Amino acid sequence: MRMGFKKTLTMAKLSLSLFYFTVFSLLLSLSTSFDPENPSVRRILVIFDDASLKSSHSIFFNSLQSRGYNLDFKLSDDRNIALQRYGRYLYDSLILFSPSADSIGDGSLKLKDVMDFVDSGHDLILAANANASDFVRNVASECGADFEDDTAAVVIDHTSYSVSEIDGDHSLIASDTFIKSDVIFGRENIEAPVLFRGIGHSVNAASSLVLKVLSASPAAYSANPNSKLSKPPVLTGTSISLVSVVQARNNARVLISGSLDMFSDRFFRSSVEKAGSTYKYKKSGNEQFLMELSKWILHERGHLKAVNIRHHRLGETNEPSIYRINDDLEFSVEIYEWSGTRWEPYVADDVQVQFYMMSPYVLKTLSNDKKGLYYTSFKVPDVYGVFQFKVEYQRLGYTSLSLSKQIPVRPFKHDEYERFIPVAFPYYGGSFSTMAAFFIFSILYLYHK
Repeated sequence: MRMGFKKTLTMAKLSLSLFYFTVFSLLLSLSTSFDPENPSVRRILVIFDDASLKSSHSIFFNSLQSRGYNLDFKLSDDRNIALQRYGRYLYDSLILFSPSADSIGDGSLKLKDVMDFVDSGHDLILAANANASDFVRNVASECGADFEDDTAAVVIDHTSYSVSEIDGDHSLIASDTFIKSDVIFGRENIEAPVLFRGIGHSVNAASSLVLKVLSASPAAYSANPNSKLSKPPVLTGTSISLVSVVQARNNARVLISGSLDMFSDRFFRSSVEKAGSTYKYKKSGNEQFLMELSKWILHERGHLKAVNIRHHRLGETNEPSIYRINDDLEFSVEIYEWSGTRWEPYVADDVQVQFYMMSPYVLKTLSNDKKGLYYTSFKVPDVYGVFQFKVEYQRLGYTSLSLSKQIPVRPFKHDEYERFIPVAFPYYGGSFSTMAAFFIFSILYLYHK
């Protein structure tokens, strides 16, 4: 009897402990999940091949932690690596610093898992080198960047190399060919060249989703530095991208670099003198370049949100359920940009609204009050049906906005028309003149001898 009671009590304690553990795990998952109201409070999974990277790349990691990110470091052969559990993602961003790993977690993390992670709106930072595995190459290819097929090839430049290099193969590139974008790199110019040693990749020039943020010079090419060229290189000149970024249609952001060394403390602290220049910089531009770029990748910059979409008839304040043709209406929306710590008004002069049914009947550029409010007014077209207010906003470096709000438009009711329509006066005159002419004709016909 007593043994049964003890067994029941033990089972109850076990069930209670399991309940508390489940609740705690759920609360932890919710607390670390992506918050659209605070995009920078995030948890990042860092995967690397060698544990020494944690110290050799400490400046980069410490910078992320100082900005409020929670980094979870794992070796690539850790079988407990998982991006999600119970249908919920455990991390908001992923850093892959494991270029030579053929598999992650002995196959527990597959290519499909990484791409599903990005397709769910999460961010990715990928760094490769000359030992890049097929796994890393396939991830980059899925994101729109194709690394050099020759596994022994690296980027070589005999005009834009760092003169501090000892071996003389000119594979330590000193590049200052940045994309010009204040939203990606901030307003402060990067003065010093960026040191790069690794492999190049190509991007689809027709794609608007992939951008080259650091390019090679026109004299650069991709080849094996330890062998003579037997045929022209596949990648040459400015078509070689050293660092590229991707902003997907779901606003997920991806950084693809062909050099893991460029994130290292050694490259951050190294002095640099570019070939052909007499000026020697005490510190390379790597730290500023990657810190500013990571702010953009992790949505500390260039992240927009739109709220409070409103529309109403001119002179009214309440939003109607239906409009009538030729009504005068007002439309407004508020747009804000995340500054890394708070939401600030977004100011631009190229935001437009469409009044749309199969095609835009009205296209208006919105005015703004410099405080985040965008507004305009227009007349409902003389066409009835189901319309949409649509705001489709895409600008380099900013998250895209796609907003729509549906509203029906009806014609005039039978008692809403004017008693006499001015444009119909010719028809009125024609009708009465026909009746008068028929009356005169009848009189003449009947009484004229």
